[in-house]
Amino acid sequence: MKIGFIGLGIMGSRMAANLEKHGYSLVLFNRTRAKAEPLLGPCGTFSNSPPELAEQVDVLFTMLAHPDAVEQAALGGDGFLGHLNSGALWVDCSSVNPSFSKKMAAEAARRGVHFVDAPVTGSAPAAAEAKLIFWVGADPADLERIRSLLLCMGNKIVHAGGHGMGASMKMVINSLLGNAMAAFAEAMALGKGLGISKKTLFDSLLGTPAVAPFLASKREKIESGNYEAEFPLRWVQKDMHLATVSAYESDVAMPQTNVTKEIYRLAMREGHDTDDFSAIYEYLSNDSDFAAIDRKSPAPAIAQLHRGI
Repeated sequence: MKIGFIGLGIMGSRMAANLEKHGYSLVLFNRTRAKAEPLLGPCGTFSNSPPELAEQVDVLFTMLAHPDAVEQAALGGDGFLGHLNSGALWVDCSSVNPSFSKKMAAEAARRGVHFVDAPVTGSAPAAAEAKLIFWVGADPADLERIRSLLLCMGNKIVHAGGHGMGASMKMVINSLLGNAMAAFAEAMALGKGLGISKKTLFDSLLGTPAVAPFLASKREKIESGNYEAEFPLRWVQKDMHLATVSAYESDVAMPQTNVTKEIYRLAMREGHDTDDFSAIYEYLSNDSDFAAIDRKSPAPAIAQLHRGI
């Protein structure tokens, strides 16, 4: 089985590496070739374009930043979808909205290509350790074709239903992550304002029913102020926005998520876009008073107004 992989960012590069560790041969493409270099060798070759890659593979994985990037890679002027062989299988692991996944499934079917939406939960360390959770929307037979591949990259597969249902689960999960991180940051900021030390707050809050378990993994980042990205803040904001788009399409109200995603947007405007999303604590607590100056914020006045509310 020849496998293609398009999108070698924080997550995709680690996922592809785990497939190679299990002996699978990969054809790789990324807009920046340098990101593919560590994967090239006996199990990895680089393709000059998505169409060239598609013509060589039976299964194609995509792990791209947002729906526009996926659509451009699949259907753009240099898109791969028209070059996959009939019967090939396209697995999109990108975080996209369910209606978009259904649209891609229909486009694939028109060309005789099978489609699976299989977004993941787990940040960079989980991807490196092959501990991702896959949320899958697919025909059961298509899932069985790739089950062994998914288990090279993750340790849990949830078949949520047909096309778009994996993406639907991803919207639910990431709206919870984004809201929980912001609520925790706001509570920590309150504690700081009341004179409670970070150590006391962390020691007291983590492990209690009030705090989501994943927040324990963010303690070191918040205490050190080193927000090297495991899950970049801008992509959390993007996923929360897509969740609200999906809610609008489904006639569901998400007032809390609509507000929270705009708080992340304000943090992006202060330069936190490429930081880990736990940097929302620094934004809300004003822990780094020089941030607006050092990061050359385009709108420090807006941020300061927000903090004064």
